[in-house]
Parts: sequence; C-alpha cells; structure tokens
Amino acid sequence: MDSSSAGVSYKKADASYFEKRGLSRYAGVWSLWSLGVGAVISGHFSGWNFGFATGGWGGMLVAGIIIAIMYLGLTFSIAEMSPALPHTGAAYSFARTAMGPWGGFITGLCENVEYVLTPAVVVTFITAYVNSILGLDPAYSPFVWIVFYLIFLGLNIFGLELSFKVTLVITLISLGVLVFFWMSAIPNIDFSRWALNIGVGPDGAAVELPEGNGSFFPFGFSGVLATLPFAVWLFLAIEQLPLAAEESVDPKRDMPKGIILGMVTLMVSAFMIVLLNPSLPGVGAFHLGSSLEPLLDGFKAIYGDGGVVLLGLVALTGLIASFHTILYAQGRQIYSLSRAGYFPTALSITHSRYKTPFVANIAGAVVGLAVMLAIWFALGAEQGGSIIGSVLLNMAVFGAMFSYIMQAISFILLRKNLPHIERPFRSPFGIPGAVLTIVIAIVTLLYQIQDPNFSKGVLWVAVWFAVAIAYFAFVGRHRLILSPEEEFAMEHKQAAANATSAAKA
Repeated sequence: MDSSSAGVSYKKADASYFEKRGLSRYAGVWSLWSLGVGAVISGHFSGWNFGFATGGWGGMLVAGIIIAIMYLGLTFSIAEMSPALPHTGAAYSFARTAMGPWGGFITGLCENVEYVLTPAVVVTFITAYVNSILGLDPAYSPFVWIVFYLIFLGLNIFGLELSFKVTLVITLISLGVLVFFWMSAIPNIDFSRWALNIGVGPDGAAVELPEGNGSFFPFGFSGVLATLPFAVWLFLAIEQLPLAAEESVDPKRDMPKGIILGMVTLMVSAFMIVLLNPSLPGVGAFHLGSSLEPLLDGFKAIYGDGGVVLLGLVALTGLIASFHTILYAQGRQIYSLSRAGYFPTALSITHSRYKTPFVANIAGAVVGLAVMLAIWFALGAEQGGSIIGSVLLNMAVFGAMFSYIMQAISFILLRKNLPHIERPFRSPFGIPGAVLTIVIAIVTLLYQIQDPNFSKGVLWVAVWFAVAIAYFAFVGRHRLILSPEEEFAMEHKQAAANATSAAKA
C-alpha cells in the first residue's frame, strides 16, 4: 500500500485486474466528431426553446452567443488537456492531475450527475414525441422509457464498432433532418410577426402578442441572463468526447480535431434553429416557450398534420442520437471512476468478448430510470410527467456547470504547475478563455437558482453528493487503484516536485 498526503491509499493491481477492464481502440476523427455532435444534437430538437419564455427571441439569441463563448473556452481547454492526458477519465483525470484525489473525485461526481440524468431528460422528450406520433396515453410513458433504455443499452454493450457506426449514421441523419427543416422553413418565415410575438404581462410573465412585432428583448438584459440555463441545452455534452480517449486510434492527433469540428457544427446548427423555428407562421416564439416537440411543431406548420407520423419519426432522430451517445459517455464515466477505485471496482468490469463497460452502463441506466420512476410515482402520472423533464434538466445542468468550473480550474493549474508536459495541441484562448468559462458558468448557476424547478432538483443532487462523498471518505479513498489516470498524476506530481527542488538547489 502507498499513502499520499491527501489522506488516500493505493494498491497496485495485478495484470488480471486490468484484463477484466480492457477497452479496444476504434474511433477516428469522424467517429469522435459524431460522438460529440450526436450527444448534443437533441438539444436542437427539444429543450432549448423554453428560453423564449424567459428572454424572448433576442434574449434567446444573446444567451446562446454567451453560452457558445463559454463552450468555446471549455472545449479548447479540453482539446489541450485531452491529448496531453489521453485517459478515459476525462474531467476526473484532468482534475486529478491538477488538484489531487479529492479534486478529481468531486469533478468526476459533478460529471456523473450530468451523464446519468441527461439520458433521462432526453428519453422524456423522446416519449413526448412517441406519444404525439402514436396517440399513446401518457400514463404508459414509463414503458416507453424502459423500451428505449433496453434498445440503446444493447447497442452500447454489444460492440464498440457497432456503437460508433450507429452513432455516425444517426448523427448524419439528424443533421440531415435539420438541414431539410432549414431549407423547408426559409421560404415560409415571417420573422417579425411570429418570432417577436412575446410581450410582458402585468405579472411580469410572458404573454402572446396577437400581431407580433414585439421587442427583441421583452424582459431586458435580466431576461438574457435568465435564459442562460436553457441556452446550455444547445451545447450540453460536447465535453464528453475525451471519455473516448482510450478507444480512439490516435487521441493525441484526433481528439482536438474532433472536438473543434463538433463545436463549429453545433454553433451553425444552433443559430439556424433559433432563427427559423419560431419564425414559422402558426408556431411563434410564445408557443415554443412551452413546447415539448418544437421541431415537430415546425414541420407541422410547413407540411400540415397529414404526415404527422412520418414527420414525428423524422424529428425523433436527433433525440435518439443524443440518447445513444450520452449512454455511451455514461458508461465510460462510471467505468473510469470505478477502475481507479473511487466507485466500487465491480462497476468497471468490461464484457469479455465486446470489451465494453456493460456493468457501468447498466448501473447508470438503472439509477437514471429509478430517479424518473420515483418522481413519476411520488407525484402521480399527470404532475410527475409534466415536471420530470424540467426538474431533471435542472439537475443535469447543475452538475454540468460545476464540472465545467472544475475543468477550467484544472486547465489553469496544469498550465501553471505542469508547463512542461507534452501538449500536442495548445488552446489559442489560453488561461483567459478558461477564466471566461468559469465566469459564465457561475452566472448561469446563479440564474438557474431562480427557476422554480431548481430547488426540487438540487435537493436530490445534494443527497446524491452526500452519499457519494460519504462512501469515498469512509471506504473509497482507502481502496484506490493505480489506474492510468492515477499513475500519470502521481508521476507528474513527483516530476514537478523534483524540478522545483533542483531549481532551488
């Protein structure tokens, strides 16, 4: 056993331990690009549009630009850290090297909340589409959740190559659907009449302007800030790409290319959907402020209700792409923390044939479903169904914002304390970009607190954190394993200490 000053203990696992936890390499640049874009793309199909109710059209646009700046700072920081620390641990790995075991664990825990709950949010939107297409009674929604989890868990478990091929195909189809929507919408838009049809009522809430032509910023600058948490949905989960580092053929070359190409793709798509979806006659920003299927509403406005089943299936593709790819990230994130001993090590066992972290995938899915079902049965089908998406969305964004702050801090500390580690890519935004990420993430959190659904969700996040931290404090920190992330961190800490001693001498 080897103890560190952080109050943790390690053991060196034998070869059989890692043989049971082996991964295989397959992903190239376009596989990584599709993993990043596919994870986010559902946010362009549903969820982002709630921001119209808090900021109006102009508020949504400016909030989207601010959040895009935050994600540029974050993704370029990650593009530098990931090839320098090419491990599956991603955010946990960066923070572990920069801030020690406790910093790594807390960062990993924040990301864990995001990746366990985001699929649950996405499957809620999927179910809304399925119910609308098939005319199902919402009382049967839990069965739809379970069916989708089973299908896409299977795709993630039974073969890495299959999973990446499915990811690429459905991501391309999703982008094709969006491009088709843009081309269909452009000849039909009436921007001033419909995108600007939000005003402010006597109680300060959004009201519909029958003739449109309202203000770009009906709620002022405070409305822009209040819309930040919803604009996050346009980019949420692009940061999952480094979780594929140990399954990438050449992470030092391909990881920066994949994440930067993905971010550019998403910025173009985000602008087009924010501009066109609310501008269609019969849709409008006011209606989209509470719609669960905004893209389907847009298709109906253009093509009518006659092909609603076909249009609904088309609009489902983006949600399915994100559900599939974030389940992938969920499994790898739990796997990395488990392999290092932060979570119970049984969770990191991989499939003997397919070399996929099937135990981690199943465990994460069970927790996500359990949270959804608990809300559903505690509040009843009608009330539970109406708030489950928004409550879980708040919980996921809350975890994500904290993980972004911790990753940006990690970037700054790594630049400062480990300047000599090999960096195949360097962020052109450097430390100022990371600082901007931190500032915007903190502001987003402050405005998220004002959402009435926030307190319902954050209480359960606090419970989640308390249980996990208690486990680590009393059990996990005494059972850490010298995984690749841990060995890298300890070796470079020692090297930095030796360099400091030599400089003083």
